[in-house]
Amino acid sequence: MTKRTLGGTSRKRKRVSGFRVRMRTHTGRRVIRARRKKGRSQVAV
Repeated sequence: MTKRTLGGTSRKRKRVSGFRVRMRTHTGRRVIRARRKKGRSQVAV
C-alpha cells in the first residue's frame, strides 16, 4: 500500500512550530505578529 505524501508526528509539529516555541525568540514573535496582522484564524499550531 502506498504511503501518504505528508507524514510527521503531532509532537514534532508542536515542538517545531507551536505557539510557545514561537514566543521564545524575537523572530518567532515577529511571525506571530505578522500572522495576526494578516488576520489568520490560526496564529500557530
